[in-house]
Amino acid sequence: MFGGKHVNVTAVRRKDGEISFLEVPKQDKNWVKRLRKIPLIRGLVSIIDSSAKGSKHLNYSAEAMADDEMEPEERAKQKEKEESGLSMGMIFGVAIAGVLSFIVGKLIFTLVPAVVEQFLFQHAFDNQTLHTLVEGVIKIVLLLAYLWIMSQTPVIKRLFQYHGAEHKVISAYEAGEELTPEKVQKYSRLHYRCGSSFIILTVIIGVVIYSLPIFSWDTLWERIYIRLLLLPVVIGVSFEMLRITNAMRDIPILRYLGYPGLWLQLLTTKEPNLEQLEVSIASFNRMRELDAQVEQEGALHPTPNHSALDPVKG
Repeated sequence: MFGGKHVNVTAVRRKDGEISFLEVPKQDKNWVKRLRKIPLIRGLVSIIDSSAKGSKHLNYSAEAMADDEMEPEERAKQKEKEESGLSMGMIFGVAIAGVLSFIVGKLIFTLVPAVVEQFLFQHAFDNQTLHTLVEGVIKIVLLLAYLWIMSQTPVIKRLFQYHGAEHKVISAYEAGEELTPEKVQKYSRLHYRCGSSFIILTVIIGVVIYSLPIFSWDTLWERIYIRLLLLPVVIGVSFEMLRITNAMRDIPILRYLGYPGLWLQLLTTKEPNLEQLEVSIASFNRMRELDAQVEQEGALHPTPNHSALDPVKG
């Protein structure tokens, strides 16, 4: 999946070897566009939007795989359901599920470390800053263990390979390299502008914010309440820090600010093969093609062999 200025594109290799596309125009409401310009608030808006759209694109990939396994009769019935409009509700459901998954996941990785630290180290020392630091360490350990376990499953490992392929294509493009699988393969699968960097930043920023004297607590419930109350603040500040680290990545000393995110990508990306790179390149080229089309003509016109463009369904 690649997001351009005007369109998001996902490419999927079908069972017959053909590459199909999901092409979704970026059509934010005016009030959403205004929120995207407000520091701290724009981080929350971007994360929620990414969760919703990311789920829709992953669902398209899963549906394409399922479609390839269907018998012709089953495929015909499925197409009838889509044409009847029943799939519209499913699409909104996928988007909502994506947002809820992000919220629930964030709550779990925010509250569980606090509870575990309180249970294990409540009477070990009195310094709340130290308690918060230990909580951050527990959170990182849980996060790394979760990602490592997930990366061992075949489906997630393949997903992480495509994640690595996306990074390689972007790096090759930024270097002015010809986008062929063989030439793109030599580039790193790690990249500064990645959501993985945001994940680790929320842990670091959380430790800093939770350690401020004005957010002291006496009981576990007060500690949990403060974490929940400050969660939007942590997300907003982390997003701004991610923007800063991206802007400073070419400055020799300050570029190290982005290294924790790059290290985490060692888990969230895997080395892709040439076929996966071919799919990633096709998605990136299609995104650039559609963006250029909008710049020149002011509208999107899908070609016959690509999925129809629909503001909701894609």
